[in-house]
Amino acid sequence: MKVRIHRGTQQIGGTCIELAAAGDRIALDFGLPLDGDATDTNLVPEIAGDDLRGIVISHPHIDHYGLLHHLSGNTPVVMGAAARRIVQAAAPFTGQPLPLLNGPDLEHGKTIEIGAFRITPYLVDHSAYDAYSFLIEAEGKRIFYSGDFRAHGRKAKLYEHLVANPPKDIDALFMEGSSLSRLESDESFPTEIDLEAEIVAHLKATKGMVMFHTSTQNIDRVVTLYRACKRTGRPLIIDLYAAAILAATENKNIPQSDWPGIHLYLPKLQAIQVKKNEWFPLLKQHSANRIYQEQLKEIGRNAVILFRPLMRPDLDDAGCLDQASYIYSQWAGYLEQGTYASTEAWLKTLGIEMRHIHTSGHASPKDLKRFAEALAPRALIPIHSFATDKYSELFSNVVYRQDGEWWEV
Repeated sequence: MKVRIHRGTQQIGGTCIELAAAGDRIALDFGLPLDGDATDTNLVPEIAGDDLRGIVISHPHIDHYGLLHHLSGNTPVVMGAAARRIVQAAAPFTGQPLPLLNGPDLEHGKTIEIGAFRITPYLVDHSAYDAYSFLIEAEGKRIFYSGDFRAHGRKAKLYEHLVANPPKDIDALFMEGSSLSRLESDESFPTEIDLEAEIVAHLKATKGMVMFHTSTQNIDRVVTLYRACKRTGRPLIIDLYAAAILAATENKNIPQSDWPGIHLYLPKLQAIQVKKNEWFPLLKQHSANRIYQEQLKEIGRNAVILFRPLMRPDLDDAGCLDQASYIYSQWAGYLEQGTYASTEAWLKTLGIEMRHIHTSGHASPKDLKRFAEALAPRALIPIHSFATDKYSELFSNVVYRQDGEWWEV
């Protein structure tokens, strides 16, 4: 089996690994770089060809699937069924271009065959819903691709089970190391349970509305927030985008727009989208607990709103931000890059301080080390990290590769 990493040996995001065996090829992920433009054809890995049997997507984060629209529409896209529904539900709101996304679904522990390749997916704990690692077998070789994973989320048992029951005889492990540029080797991230307790304390201490700014596609975080709301008796307000993403999970244990204690509010900018695109059936589907702007002031003082920047004019007009607070629950890098500069300026004019309550979607160095030791590969290939130089200090059998380099496993 031959391997080529198109992008990922020196960076986080934009991951794409090409595998070739017995006249067939597949790719693992087809991501958009963190600072990339989805329309830039120069970013697209050159993998087209009649022998390309499919693209296997580890999870629904744009840095792992964001260039798929550049492929031929008949290229099979293999991913989790819920992940597929989530990216399809999000695209009308975000404008992210997508191909048809036709292809087999991944299911935990169920091996599928694509050309010469046998692929066994392992459901993992990550901030993206329906995320997988892969065991790939071909021509007598076995490689393992970690995808993105962690051990401190609401699905931490998946990590523990994999470490306790790892696949054996691994020739090469491609392992992410996102945390290596963020934490020292002896540090750990807080758990989602830790976050829940911290959010509960904040909700109890706030007299007005709490604006909670996170990625709606971080389903674990939405569950954490909902649980905190229940524990403090506060209603949770979501928008139509959030309602559509939560519904796309098709998981009855995930909060939904018609649950008690959840309200749907349609921001003005989203209402324009609904009219323009005639999304009336979607709106009707989620309108059981709908509220309107005049009700924001009535219930807003006691509510938590799953905040998006497009809501700012609505919240201003509703006059519901007296004694309000704001929690930022995403990667701090977006703030450093100025992604939310206008929201920060808006908060400053309101005299509302930003509180950062967050934990990573990626494994800490200690958990990466346990993972690598459990799988005991003959070669460990660094990927998806800005600190690949640290691998040789922490792990055994590290072999460094370069983007674009073909080699034989």
